[in-house]
Amino acid sequence: MQAILTVTVPFFALILIGYLAARRGLLPLAAVPGLNAFVLYFALPCMLLRFGARLPVAELLDPVVLGLYLACALAVVALTIVLTRRAAGNLRDAAFGALVAAFPNTGFMGVPLLVALLGPAAAGPVITTVLLDLFVTSSLCIAIAQLHHDDPAASHAGDAAAARAAVLRSLRAALSNPLPWSIGLGALMSVTGLTLPGPVDRVIAMLADAASPVALFTIGAVLWRSGLDAQGQPAPPMSPRRYLPVALIKLVVHPALVWGGGRLAQQAGLGLSDFQLMVLTLAAALPSASNVSLLAERYRADNGRVARIILASTVLAFGSFALVAWGFGVGAAGR
Repeated sequence: MQAILTVTVPFFALILIGYLAARRGLLPLAAVPGLNAFVLYFALPCMLLRFGARLPVAELLDPVVLGLYLACALAVVALTIVLTRRAAGNLRDAAFGALVAAFPNTGFMGVPLLVALLGPAAAGPVITTVLLDLFVTSSLCIAIAQLHHDDPAASHAGDAAAARAAVLRSLRAALSNPLPWSIGLGALMSVTGLTLPGPVDRVIAMLADAASPVALFTIGAVLWRSGLDAQGQPAPPMSPRRYLPVALIKLVVHPALVWGGGRLAQQAGLGLSDFQLMVLTLAAALPSASNVSLLAERYRADNGRVARIILASTVLAFGSFALVAWGFGVGAAGR
């Protein structure tokens, strides 16, 4: 456990530092979008490009890893909507609660954390989960959210068309995200053996090295900002029953489903290694992705509830993630 905490404590400490900096006003809230842009468009794509260029394409597109993670994500979405729709209040908010329960913070947090814990070989399965969550899980939950009617008397005739339109908008948004493109470019470099000129490679390496600390600091700042109302004041209290169960689904049910499904896949002889199963389970045990709060705001969902789920999962994950890693013997096995 001490070896695990040696790696995980600095990651969560940087999130806390970002949170406190924003709360104390040392980091102006107006600067948070700039930090987000730096991470999303510069630092993180460079980090994923470097990992992708070093990995065999087969590791990024392993059908068993893809199938297992996708099946568990869909199960989490369905389970969360069924269990929390009443507490959420409506289908739109239930769908975004399901998204925040099924979408771990693999981009900003998971890739660097799991690589630090398990070594570079962990990057392949984690990057696979990033692609699935960007293109499938997000699109599905946004489409379900669009089935909600603010007017109970409204016609449902256009539900299917609205859902299709929502899926297309979500896919276009995913394609405009630089992360899939950087992963694809890295995979192309891996297949062709292409290398970048020395100065270009050095610039990319410097940006990649900045990805982890800046992303974690930004997560903390985003968590503080997402808990404010439209006037910039702390949002009013909310009953834990509205958000805590979803945070527990994220941190307990999601990794348990992945581990259980993976064990069944291994018993069926589907070629899933113990290492791949460990990486996928630890990825599922990560806290919720902070960018879901932005999606909830865009689609007029209850962003206050989503923000509290993300904050609760991030705080609780400090202990729960370490316990899952310890259960796999990460500290004893080393990297």
